[in-house]
Amino acid sequence: MLAALAAGWSQIPMADFFRHPLSLAAFWFAAIFALLALTFMLMRKYRDRAAKDRLGPGEMLTKFREVHAKGGLSDDEYRTIKTKLAVQLEVELNNNEQTS
Repeated sequence: MLAALAAGWSQIPMADFFRHPLSLAAFWFAAIFALLALTFMLMRKYRDRAAKDRLGPGEMLTKFREVHAKGGLSDDEYRTIKTKLAVQLEVELNNNEQTS
């Protein structure tokens, strides 16, 4: 059976090779697969970079403390932010202790 298939492929002239439905299907499959692989690679690269750029709760608390010291936040706003970030900071510290 493989010999018959190989014999059939050898009878197709090179100019007509891409007119054969099976070779067209293989070409489009390979093209779509390559585009999907490229898309996933770019998405992973972007996602990894975005995760590195994100500030943790400790850094955010420091930045908000600086803004508050310069008068950019009221005491009430700073207290609210500090309370929310304290919870996130505690969770992060607990996760670091468990992995250590």
